[in-house]
Amino acid sequence: MRILVALGGNALLKRGEALTVENQRANVKIAASALAPLARNHELIVTHGNGPQVGLLALQGAAYKPDEAFPLDVLGAETEGMIGYVIERELRNCLQGDKEIATLLTMIEVDTLDPAFDAPSKFVGPVYSRADAERLAAEKKWQIKADGQDWRRVVASPKPQKILELDPIKWMLDRGVIVICAGGGGIPTIRGEDGRLKGVEAVIDKDFASALLARELEVDLFIVATDVDAVYVDWGQPSQRRIIEAGPDALDTYEFPAGSMGPKVRAACAFVRHSGAKAAIGALKDIEAIVAGAAGTLIINSVRGLREESV
Repeated sequence: MRILVALGGNALLKRGEALTVENQRANVKIAASALAPLARNHELIVTHGNGPQVGLLALQGAAYKPDEAFPLDVLGAETEGMIGYVIERELRNCLQGDKEIATLLTMIEVDTLDPAFDAPSKFVGPVYSRADAERLAAEKKWQIKADGQDWRRVVASPKPQKILELDPIKWMLDRGVIVICAGGGGIPTIRGEDGRLKGVEAVIDKDFASALLARELEVDLFIVATDVDAVYVDWGQPSQRRIIEAGPDALDTYEFPAGSMGPKVRAACAFVRHSGAKAAIGALKDIEAIVAGAAGTLIINSVRGLREESV
């Protein structure tokens, strides 16, 4: 079976933990142990987030030479390489030569006319006071928005259109290689009128990028691995219910938080609709049970409603 696992941020950093190399290595070691059985028995593709890491690099760059801060496409490439290395190393330690593994920097093309460029919404980088944020916005032509009591830069989050390294990824999969790719939603690129590629100041949603990759690779199962065991209705309320199985149309009737479960559900539903294959959302620690259909929330076209249980 060909499986794509999209690792949530908790695979690298638990909620509230400091963004240190030691913490990230410890968490990735746990993630690699969970993924190793899948790697031995299936074709495996791994994607991952990079939000905290991009923010840290942006902050470090601004502190060093504020006028020469690296653009987001370059920061995205740096974090893809850094995180991919840590995941690959720990997977190699778990598999002990049973499988070959490769980390691939992945450029993803977006549409220059995507309406997201007219309405930036993705927070990036450090927090500022309103005065500092307004000054930086004027100097650097940034867009800014309030984030709680602080202010932060916001950038566009356009929809992924084309995965430029798709053929090399397929080539490696066909030869039994585990591929780590499309980290952080991939490196955002656009194509100019002359046909040449260039990076763009944007952040592609990692779940939508992973769903597009899963569809293009014709995977049998697309898993969004997160830090909760399933998708819930009325999460955090006395009436909360765990969704065991659902069709994409049924999930469309519910609202899920935009900053957490919402993108995961929408991406998984889009994959199922376009591919006809299965998607699942659940905890990384339950990954083998998710593959067996015994854990998480399974999303499948043949289910018209949803099956749930009270917890």
